[in-house]
Amino acid sequence: MKKGLLVVVSGFAGTGKGTLMKRLLSDYDDYALSVSMTTRAPRPGEENGREYFFVTKEQFEEKIRQNGLIEYACYVDNYYGTPKDYVEQKRAEGKDVLLEIEIQGAMKVREQFEDAILIFVMPPSAKVLRERLIGRGTETPEVVEKRMRRAAEEACGIEDYDYIAVNDDLDVCVKELHETIQAAHHRPISNSEFITQVRNDLKEMAKGE
Repeated sequence: MKKGLLVVVSGFAGTGKGTLMKRLLSDYDDYALSVSMTTRAPRPGEENGREYFFVTKEQFEEKIRQNGLIEYACYVDNYYGTPKDYVEQKRAEGKDVLLEIEIQGAMKVREQFEDAILIFVMPPSAKVLRERLIGRGTETPEVVEKRMRRAAEEACGIEDYDYIAVNDDLDVCVKELHETIQAAHHRPISNSEFITQVRNDLKEMAKGE
């Protein structure tokens, strides 16, 4: 069975990253969603192993010591991180693992997994992004402006990604995103074992001539 890819998805708040990933999971059988580990308490309706792996602070810090996390951070006195063993298990099953994290976390992933593909989700324009943030109706004008300033900062790191996905029409973007990920399976870096095998066989055959 061919090993799955680690697909890192980042983007500005309001670009629809979560919706895109839910659609990839529902429309195709190729994907698994990376489940993060956290020390915060479960909220009503949340299940261990579905929304998060809920652990104690001691368990999380032991995971850090074991180098068992791809990346982690601390927000409002709680740890959040990506368990390495879960990701590797899903990849071994042939699933492409979707991991939604911000830019700093994405760069940490790239350091550990050189064959990971990094995709940055963008709006068709800055004007549309503002309209979407306002249209959600869940944030004050001050929060919208804060998110727009944050987006301006994050825009400086887009060139560090392998691909961009422009979420203008959702159906089109989901299809293009899937095609991009499938094409990435054919990169030499994703087929190093196969290339090495063919290369070695060619050397052996050349000796016999």
